Amino acid sequence: MTGSGEKGYTENVYVVETAGRQFVLVGTAHVSRESTALVREVIERERPDHVCVELDPQRYKALVEKSRWESLDLKQVIRRKQLSTLLVTLLLTSYQKKIAGSLGVMPGMELLEATRVAQELKVPFSLCDRNIRVTLLRAWRSMSFFQKFKFMAAVLAGLFERPELSEEDIEKIRRQDVLSEMMKELAQAMPALKEVLIDERDLYLAEKIRTAEGSRIVAVVGAGHVEGIRKALAGPGGTDLESLCAVVTSSSWGWKSLGWAIPAIILGSLGLIAWTQGGEVAGKNLMYWILANGIPSSLGAALALAHPLTILTAFLAAPITSLTPVIGAGYVTAFVQAYVRPPLVRDFQSLTDDAGSFKMWWRNKLLRVILAFILPGFGSLIGTYVGGYEIISNLF
Repeated sequence: MTGSGEKGYTENVYVVETAGRQFVLVGTAHVSRESTALVREVIERERPDHVCVELDPQRYKALVEKSRWESLDLKQVIRRKQLSTLLVTLLLTSYQKKIAGSLGVMPGMELLEATRVAQELKVPFSLCDRNIRVTLLRAWRSMSFFQKFKFMAAVLAGLFERPELSEEDIEKIRRQDVLSEMMKELAQAMPALKEVLIDERDLYLAEKIRTAEGSRIVAVVGAGHVEGIRKALAGPGGTDLESLCAVVTSSSWGWKSLGWAIPAIILGSLGLIAWTQGGEVAGKNLMYWILANGIPSSLGAALALAHPLTILTAFLAAPITSLTPVIGAGYVTAFVQAYVRPPLVRDFQSLTDDAGSFKMWWRNKLLRVILAFILPGFGSLIGTYVGGYEIISNLF
């Protein structure tokens, strides 16, 4: 296992030789113009048997067609309860695009360049990354509720910053010592998130690279993955890729029990109040539950500047959805908002740019649908705790 000095490259190219095969790893910054030039230089000089790229088919299609958001079926996303995943993807994409925009380069351009050069030289290439949806779902479900809140707050804070980064700043990020420190900080703050986003993909990428045909392989990956891939390639291999692609559903016994525990406690408490204190008292507590859920949820919809029908739906749906873990109030209000105020083509086209502007979250119709998902859902969550506390307190 060697660095790039022997081949005359920069510090961002590494060579791993094992079992008579040579793997040339090009570590890039996904928002750096110099990375794009480096990728072309390495592939043209090496003339490898195969090129591996840190992309999955979905991301590759988005880069090639530049129509990822325009083809989004929003209502289908809501039906499948994938708005949380969509939101995380949007925020990360928008932030990366903002940084890249200050450097005049499209995010992921160096990965697309690798496929272009391979095609020019008639060299086979493979898209070796794990499906982005699988990665995001595994990451999201690996975090606790408070970790999710912390993560979203951090991403939102970064999204509305105005980064002024030079090529020199990006090059510092690409240096291995800086990246190692960044990974250490991530591991300390959220070990589960780091494991899914970095460690698992290191193993996945390394196995895909290892199984690529040819004796000399060039792999173009983000600089943060280089060290993990180098170690994995030097090992015995045989990583079980299916296990790394399995998505643990939130319907495991623990979460299912917890999800049904709240409505069981609320309904049980109302039943006990009716039995011990009478139907009139139980009715008052039921009304309190309806108002405690409906008012903050509808206020959330109003803050999103949602359609009046969406606001009414929030008031009616929240008291019911709070009593079942199957669906949240936010998904109901988002669907209604998307139905009565469907986003236009221009809303999809400007999505990642608009997401970086605070005021555009209320002007872009697609972003307003997302607000109509987040704010009523948050209001319903508050109402569940307030209403539940009141009802349980009245038992005694």
